[in-house]
Amino acid sequence: MDGIEGLTLKQTREKMAARQDALGKVFEEAKSDDGYDFNKVKCLGADVKGSIAVAEKVKAMNDELNALGEHADKLDEAEKAAMQHQAREKARSGFRLPGLGSGFGDQRPENRGQFQVKGLGELLAECKQLENWSGSGGLDLTFEDAWASDLMVKALTGQTFGEKTVMTTSAGYAPQAIRLPQIVEAATRPIQLLDILPMFQTDQNAVVYMEETTRTHSAAETAEAAAYAESAFAFTERTSPVRKITDSLPVTDEQLADVAMMSGYISSRLMFGVRQRLDRQALLGDGSAPNLRGLANVSGIQTQAKGADPVLDTFFKAMVKVRLTGRANPTHHLIHPTDWQGIRLTRTADGIYIWGSPAEAGPERLWGLQVVQIDAGSAGTGYTGAFDVSTVGLFERKGVDVAVGYVNDDFGKGKRTVRADMRAALAWFRPAAFCQNTGL
Repeated sequence: MDGIEGLTLKQTREKMAARQDALGKVFEEAKSDDGYDFNKVKCLGADVKGSIAVAEKVKAMNDELNALGEHADKLDEAEKAAMQHQAREKARSGFRLPGLGSGFGDQRPENRGQFQVKGLGELLAECKQLENWSGSGGLDLTFEDAWASDLMVKALTGQTFGEKTVMTTSAGYAPQAIRLPQIVEAATRPIQLLDILPMFQTDQNAVVYMEETTRTHSAAETAEAAAYAESAFAFTERTSPVRKITDSLPVTDEQLADVAMMSGYISSRLMFGVRQRLDRQALLGDGSAPNLRGLANVSGIQTQAKGADPVLDTFFKAMVKVRLTGRANPTHHLIHPTDWQGIRLTRTADGIYIWGSPAEAGPERLWGLQVVQIDAGSAGTGYTGAFDVSTVGLFERKGVDVAVGYVNDDFGKGKRTVRADMRAALAWFRPAAFCQNTGL
């Protein structure tokens, strides 16, 4: 990064803009459907060819940009410090309190700007009339040389009338603080799995379907007048019961009436909570009433242990099992964010990140399939599956419904209960189309 230390702030920013444009051209040329193919880059010249050479050049360009950015930050902070210094100097020398009357005292240049004002207490102490006063009758005192502005200046220093208590916001008039209109939401797990599950409607209390459990094809070449080959097919009835998920919140009449947005806030929060619970059930539900049966507890799901394999190999082997045994095309990987972190930070022996430069977000894909980061379960376990209409279905008997009513003696207490509920069934039509990956 030779020469950076001698650049001005303007020069640094101009150089950063030029380098950023050059790096952007590299990424634009390298962009492909699967991420970035650095073999396609031509803008770096004939001397830089091949993915490794381009990657090394990109790293060098990125390092230079980082160095320029640090240099610009330092120069920017220095300029801010200079501006603040000028402001302080201006305030110190340019702000003149009133008090240029005779009570302001010595006006020699070396003493200008210093408080020379006499307060009312000092004037009284020096007053000859007060010293000679006997205490009988009234006494009128006039300080013709004292300016009202001088007395106010002295009062600001807290030295008038015997150093009385200073009026502050804590012992005076407290400032008014107005709340911001928005609510800062508490951190919570978002909906992660429902978005990739095929959705259907049902008007039944259970989803009943027939699963082909025996499928033997015996088709074969047959000689003339010989007996035909014979195949065998058998079906088993499967049932996935509709389950109910609920939530509620007791609330006073005053809370609903006095805060206009509270009704909508409560409804939206309860609706989200119900769907968040459904999202968790879709992965971890154990199937025992009133629970749904989630993917982790589906009978017949395949498994792939990591063993001594790299994590990347584990997921590819799971894809092969879904294709060969499940006879389905895998569509998604479900990976805990901690496990995805290990994958995203994978580097080559020479330090190049496999999933793209740290300057880029990088594709959330693995072996061509979309990665869904989900933390409803524990780290160390992931899933690969074919999430399509032929393998799984989430059936809604009733969407999330919000109602308000009275419970027990709530009416007499001025309370109401806001409740939310939904009913749904989750059917895993082809368990072998999914694989649980362990030991990650």
